[in-house]
Amino acid sequence: MINIRQLERNLLVVAGIIMLNGILAVSLAHEFIDYQVLGAAVLIFTGFMMVNAVLCKAGHVGDPLFLPLAAVLVGLGLITILRIKPELFMLQVIWVSVGLGAFVVSVFLSRRLEQIAYFKYLCGFIGVALLLSAIVFGVDIGGNKNWIIMGPIRFQPSEFAKIFIVLFLAAYLSERRELLTLATKHYGPFVLPHPRFIAPLITVWSIGMLMFILQRDMGAALLYFGLAIIMTYMVSGRFSYVIIGMSLFLIGSIICYNFYSHIQVRVDIWLNPWSDPSGRAYQIVQSLFALGSGGIIGSGLTYGFPTMIPEVHTDFIFAAIGEEMGLMGAGAVIMFYIIMIYRAFRASMLSLMPFSMMVAAGLAVSMALQTFLIIGGVIKFFPLTGITLPFISYGGSSIVSNFILLGMLFSISEVRGYNAK
Repeated sequence: MINIRQLERNLLVVAGIIMLNGILAVSLAHEFIDYQVLGAAVLIFTGFMMVNAVLCKAGHVGDPLFLPLAAVLVGLGLITILRIKPELFMLQVIWVSVGLGAFVVSVFLSRRLEQIAYFKYLCGFIGVALLLSAIVFGVDIGGNKNWIIMGPIRFQPSEFAKIFIVLFLAAYLSERRELLTLATKHYGPFVLPHPRFIAPLITVWSIGMLMFILQRDMGAALLYFGLAIIMTYMVSGRFSYVIIGMSLFLIGSIICYNFYSHIQVRVDIWLNPWSDPSGRAYQIVQSLFALGSGGIIGSGLTYGFPTMIPEVHTDFIFAAIGEEMGLMGAGAVIMFYIIMIYRAFRASMLSLMPFSMMVAAGLAVSMALQTFLIIGGVIKFFPLTGITLPFISYGGSSIVSNFILLGMLFSISEVRGYNAK
């Protein structure tokens, strides 16, 4: 059998070569080599290799694809950030380094994941507290009140709250699986369990609407609400939960649309960005032009104009990749996410314990929804949501929280041991 840590190491080398070549190409385009930037890139590559060595020495047998997939996505993110916002490159390197440390800690702590199920209400309280902290102490940036600023540090509590919400929902739903499946109450064409058994779902819907109303954060609200509905469907197998849940969210969305101009703008420019291409819809219009001009193979690194897109390093970094790396580069990014999400669901299916199974599935759904919402917004398939693209977009909160999430998935995947198929 192939040594899975050796396979992981080989794939990390490939990811490192991609990152170093991209960074060198961007540096050469400016007609000089910035050895500090190259040194930082080598440091990140060394960090991934050190994590592999730690996992190998500790005898971990988790999925060998999680870390290399994260490495190639992080590498593409660093290349793009160096290209469009070079002043933020070193900060992103620091956050990736912190994220790697958080990954290792998460792997070791998650080996006793089942014990967390006993503290499900504490996890739920922490998750809700993090969400409410942004409402109470948050600062309005770009129309969304989802940032907390403390001196030189600013972070998004919602990035970490999703992990605690998943832990709570996984514990609660796995304990009440039979009650949710064997529904006894009839409400017209729908069959549901007693209201007290679905109270947490109603609570999550209420929190989602509260975030929508007070924070004007459509992306986070849809992410959390969609997470709760999909996890409930996975446990019960009843599609009526999905129908009722989406109906409630649609009603809340219509109410918010009529009361908040910020939501109206996002929906209006989604429906018809050409009505105001130089004003309110400038960002999405430039994104569409960037993706269109990229063609199949892209304009080439440093040969496009992604900097014309406002906030391109966060919300619209996928458009920058699509312009300079083309359909092939953008398609490769999507394929990397698909593989990562598939392996997360595979880890869930191989898990022996219901709680771990639901945690892995919930984390996979969280990543899938977040990726879908941000890419869908960039290509105008969906209204703009303002959330980050995992492992690629600039931002410490996103990088660290996603590495924690990945560490949990890695730990769950090794419960039965992994063959490197």
